[in-house]
Amino acid sequence: MPLHEETTAQPDVSSLPILVAAGTSGETAELAGLLRSLGYSGVTAVNGPAPVPPVEVGASYRLVVLGLTNPLGTGLDTIALIRNRLPAAALPILVVSQALDGPAKRSALRAGANDFLTMPMDGDEWSLRTRNLLLMSDQYHAALNDKEQLRVELQTRSSRLRMLIENGLLMARTHDRTSLLRHTLFEGQRLIACDAASVYLVTPQNTLRFAMRTRDDALAQEEIPLYDPDSGAPDAHYVSTWCALHQQSILVDDVASETRFDLSGTRRFDAHSGYRTVSLLTVPMAARKGEVLGVLQFINKLDPATGRVIPFPSELVPLVEALAAQAAVALENLGLLDERRASMESLIRTIATAIDAKSPYTARHSERVPELALMLAEAAHAEAHGPLATFGFHTDDEWHEFRVGAWLHDCGKITTPEHVIDKATKLETIYNRIHEIRTRFEVLWRDAEIERLQALAAGDDVTAVETRCAAQKARLQDDFAFIAQCNLGSENLSQAHRDRIQQIGATAWLRHFDDRLGLAEEELARREREPLRTLPATEFLLADQPHHVIVRGLADLPDAGMGFQLDMPDHAYNHGEIYNLSILRGTLTPEDRYKINEHMTHGITMLERMPFPKSLRRVPEYAGTHHETLKGTGYPRKLGAADLSVPARIMMIADIFEALTATDRPYKKPKPLSEALHILHTLKRKGHIDADVFDLFLTSGVYLRYASKYLAASQIDAIDIQRYLGPVPVPQ
Repeated sequence: MPLHEETTAQPDVSSLPILVAAGTSGETAELAGLLRSLGYSGVTAVNGPAPVPPVEVGASYRLVVLGLTNPLGTGLDTIALIRNRLPAAALPILVVSQALDGPAKRSALRAGANDFLTMPMDGDEWSLRTRNLLLMSDQYHAALNDKEQLRVELQTRSSRLRMLIENGLLMARTHDRTSLLRHTLFEGQRLIACDAASVYLVTPQNTLRFAMRTRDDALAQEEIPLYDPDSGAPDAHYVSTWCALHQQSILVDDVASETRFDLSGTRRFDAHSGYRTVSLLTVPMAARKGEVLGVLQFINKLDPATGRVIPFPSELVPLVEALAAQAAVALENLGLLDERRASMESLIRTIATAIDAKSPYTARHSERVPELALMLAEAAHAEAHGPLATFGFHTDDEWHEFRVGAWLHDCGKITTPEHVIDKATKLETIYNRIHEIRTRFEVLWRDAEIERLQALAAGDDVTAVETRCAAQKARLQDDFAFIAQCNLGSENLSQAHRDRIQQIGATAWLRHFDDRLGLAEEELARREREPLRTLPATEFLLADQPHHVIVRGLADLPDAGMGFQLDMPDHAYNHGEIYNLSILRGTLTPEDRYKINEHMTHGITMLERMPFPKSLRRVPEYAGTHHETLKGTGYPRKLGAADLSVPARIMMIADIFEALTATDRPYKKPKPLSEALHILHTLKRKGHIDADVFDLFLTSGVYLRYASKYLAASQIDAIDIQRYLGPVPVPQ
């Protein structure tokens, strides 16, 4: 098989638009004709003197075939104009020349051309190169389209979440299905002046079930099938089933003489109860999409003057149908509320899961904290005596509110850069800059080697030269090993170590290349704060440069009205090499630490600006207080005991315990149960966490139930909880 033949199917690119602009009209026509003869149907040849704007070229074509001189202008200028606006994959450029001209070829490729061909050319090669460039362009535009579709999908999901909240606000007034049915029946009975009313509800098994009756007599227990269980055919023999299946109201003037429907069940009920059913008005409760939710049946219309039972007048039917429609909408709203509540929680859990998936450092944290918090809240709710006896969530809405707050407690981490959360070494940004430092050591190593060779060539003493070079190399090896160890942040950094970093950093080396080439606009703007130096320029092995400092912009400032009290560093980031390597312990600078803690300010800001319904108004509180302390030393608002509710105190303990015991953090070993409880007890003694909630955490067995589910067996060691219980001694 020839090497250029493909073993997998490729997209058909033969019809994609190609612009041909060669040196002369004859060359242009020749190239265009050749492309058409090779099967490319979308070829346009430019022969006139008027140039085609690059923007128009980019919008209209997927490949440009250019001569070094062409109707669009000079070849290199044309390439540069196109490349200034479009990347190589968006609009490939194939340069064609009459003669092999090495400098011209290199100039064209440097200017941004994708490929270069010399005429005359082989037809197969010409076809393959054209196809490959078109495939690249087609894949690029397909990727752009996929990206746009993803954006629309994410926007749609976000819009759906907002819609769920807004719909929740509209339906919040209706909570109890039984009360709704009772109100519908009794108000309907009063409105149309009849003796009784019943409601049937459609079950998931496609049956009608007696749900309620205005009279006190017992409800029938059997359900009425809407479809024949053997044949599956609609069973419209009964008034109620016919009404539900056909979604039409039915008037029965006299049950005794009715022949259209089987009313034997009504007659048996009358015989058993002693009641006499005469007239019926049966109306479907159809939801907005046409789905029947049930049937309203009004019994024995009463003459207002005499009190006698009379037939239901037909003019009452529209009124009762309106009542049934209102009931159906209200019932549907209740169902939608339940469904959408479940959907909302699912979406929120999806968001929380996505946040955890951003980094292995927070894996499943947003999932486990809510579960632990709910376990502890249930234990507190069950307390009948003691300091927590007055606490409780008394409605489904309150439990739902707490669950949502717990699931969203770290939603602000969606704004935290991964390279900060995952900063495993001091020099790490988007990549570990120890590689850059090592390269400088390599330069110094080669400088030492060059110095050795130059000294030997000059006739210097061989032993002295070799000894000096070996000493230089040994020092470089030792210095780099020291810097590399400091980069890990695994131990406390002494002042002597910090001094040595400064000393090593002062080692000079020469830079011969312009350090402003190839920089993005933002990085180049930071470099402009520094004077331009003549090459070769003296650089230092380690340095804190002005361009290492990322200035904090107005958009990075917290909302002054939110009451945040975080100690904010002057700058957004400081990537200075000596500055980062001199971190006393760990890998985070004050700027990094603030950026991580900032997830709380972002989370609270997002949640407090969301139009939550009244039933979810405390979500920002539950989600935004787990890093506070009872002593007022936490963040982001330095709240004190008076500001922190029992649910907030529960969240504090759940968040700390999960973080201490998590088994899936790549940066630390999980604490055994005894050590985690000892740490929590220390926080209790210091007044950081609530003593009563912590004691309940132990006495209720919540800590052990959670540990049995989520901790490794090796973590669950023997615990004497009595040593941790009791009041905290008041300092004398």
